[in-house]
Amino acid sequence: MSHPATTVVSLWRDRINGVLFVGLLAAAVTQLAGIAFVKALGFSPLVVGIVCGMLYGNFLRGTMPAEWGVGVHFTAKRMLRVAVAFYGLNVSIQQIIEVGLPGLVVSVGIVLGVLIIGTLVGTKLLKLDRDTAMLTSAGSAVCGAAAVLAFESTLKSAPHKAAVAVATVVLFGTISMFLYPILYQAGWFDLDPRAFGIFLGGSVHEVAQVVASASNIDAATTEVATIVKMTRVALLVPVLIILGIWLQRAAIAQAKAGAPRPKLPIPWFAIGFLVLALINSANIIPPAVLQALRTLDIFVLTMAMTALGIETRFAQIRQAGPRVVALGVILFILLAFGGYALVKLVT
Repeated sequence: MSHPATTVVSLWRDRINGVLFVGLLAAAVTQLAGIAFVKALGFSPLVVGIVCGMLYGNFLRGTMPAEWGVGVHFTAKRMLRVAVAFYGLNVSIQQIIEVGLPGLVVSVGIVLGVLIIGTLVGTKLLKLDRDTAMLTSAGSAVCGAAAVLAFESTLKSAPHKAAVAVATVVLFGTISMFLYPILYQAGWFDLDPRAFGIFLGGSVHEVAQVVASASNIDAATTEVATIVKMTRVALLVPVLIILGIWLQRAAIAQAKAGAPRPKLPIPWFAIGFLVLALINSANIIPPAVLQALRTLDIFVLTMAMTALGIETRFAQIRQAGPRVVALGVILFILLAFGGYALVKLVT
């Protein structure tokens, strides 16, 4: 019989080994994401991370000691929450003010509309489970893979559901990134460059995809698009708090009479996100330190995505079938036409 102290030491050793292993994979992923061809496709390190993680987890998992799985899980769950909180250093009040009321209206309209309609269509019409529908909608509505991670942590859903949601972000975000600039330059969008920047920031999925798409127009369009996109990112906090309240009410409705009242699952990392966004707005962090923190945060998010991929099985994704893709198509159409209508309305 093993001594409890020995067991604890062994558990921590396995956890640290697992985290370090994921860190090494994430370092390779970061190098891969930095290749010019991959950057041109608008694939962020987060997206490359989950793809590489899934490939490793499905084809090469036997090369990693099974005991290290506790470290992989720790990275996918605990470290993820810290990284989401520090993502607030990318957002500032000044950015939101700079883009003005039109950008804010478009951001709020897109986030709420896509999230609510996507969840309802996914669960009622396409008969998807609640978590898959909500994660897929969040990836389209807010900020791609980062939003999926934040919602996955709040919903406490299975890793494969987040992987399916990220897959829709990759597919339809990539289509948007290439398609919209081509259509704009062909004269299909009746928008000036600033309004088109608001449209891109409001309707393209990932931050990297927004930047890649807008850079095909000009620097001013890129700046406006990026600010609107970061406004959508800032909305992650109130949306997660509302989600926490909704989850609590759902738990109360399902609880048996006399059972203890479920706790309000407001994610602490959402509060951390808000606090760090306010600190960033105060301009008290030296630029060099701020850039280093942002780079480190992206790396930890990449680690979390890679770990999530390792824990995902292709068979689980296949079970979701074409219904998730159908939801992705519906959300893509909603983002395109709804985003365009909103921009025309406010500009």
